[in-house]
Amino acid sequence: MEPHISAAVAQWIEYWPPKPRVVGSIPASRTIVRMPFDFDAVTAPFRMQPGLRKLAPGAPQLTPNRIGDRALLEKTAVLSQHAQQALLCVPGFDAGPALQALLRHAATEHPDAIRLSADGAVTALHLGWSVQAASVQGTGPRAIGRGLRALPPEWRVTGLLCLAFAQDFAVIEADAGRLPWLAVCLPSHWAPHEKIGLSFAQVHAPVADNQTLLAARDHLARLVTGAQRWERFVWTITTDAALDNHPQRRARIDWPAEQDADAQALAALAFWRTEHQTFIPVPDRGQAVFTIHVQVQSLAQTITRPEQARVLHAALGSMSDAVLRYRGLAPARRRLLSWLAQRGAGGAGGAGGAGGATVPAP
Repeated sequence: MEPHISAAVAQWIEYWPPKPRVVGSIPASRTIVRMPFDFDAVTAPFRMQPGLRKLAPGAPQLTPNRIGDRALLEKTAVLSQHAQQALLCVPGFDAGPALQALLRHAATEHPDAIRLSADGAVTALHLGWSVQAASVQGTGPRAIGRGLRALPPEWRVTGLLCLAFAQDFAVIEADAGRLPWLAVCLPSHWAPHEKIGLSFAQVHAPVADNQTLLAARDHLARLVTGAQRWERFVWTITTDAALDNHPQRRARIDWPAEQDADAQALAALAFWRTEHQTFIPVPDRGQAVFTIHVQVQSLAQTITRPEQARVLHAALGSMSDAVLRYRGLAPARRRLLSWLAQRGAGGAGGAGGAGGATVPAP
């Protein structure tokens, strides 16, 4: 059965199949790297909860970018055009110890991607650029060099790290879980400038069904700033293929109305957005570097096994109305549940051919 898509929705998918894009001198990738999301994090009944677990010894916390990666493409655009929205620090806060801890971790975990030299230079080997005493040097893609040179000198090493890795970064303090420093290019519908300097409770105040999170706030802040390394996973279903979902740069795309798209058509237009979050300890300072790895993939390409569809069906079906509104899923839940039920029963789910599509560079 062919999915029903009205003319009102046809313009929504005009980018399919994806086309290559170039920003500056950086070609966009048309391929998808395997997502590191652990599907065991999808549970039912769904609850807004910390979901922290100990990171396995030796498990990597950073993912190097390479020329052509979507994260590099979008981060370069953000730092070139909206750096003041991404790189933020509370006045008087010394981010040096946390930044040095992040640099050491990056160079140890990925010596092929980051090199720290005795003269103080930081080199992103995959990108062909380095920063030494605020001087930007290299022969890599010119868009990267221009973007780094346009940053205030004190932010250039941070900017290089942001581009060298897929992750965004923040510093969290043990004291109330305050966020005094942010380097966030790819937020998920939140504005970093509204969160800088806030406590854990203040940051999570708008979150639906947040009672469990807030009740554990002090314990969580102490936990993640200790010596143990932790991770957590976050997921949602969205209409937007972009990694950068800053609300001032990317307006929400509404789900199509039921008369315009049935369950099969809706699933073909849906994306699976995840965050793999980890904490790199800076225990002698009572801090941790919070890493956020955002990835987006077509829903049909992600939910490929019946057992995945059944678990996601149970989780989505158990979400409260408040969570559905918070995540923008209320208009789509009935049709998504219908599609997941079909796929969970072993059917193809009728994704309208999108199951093999790569995610376009938005």
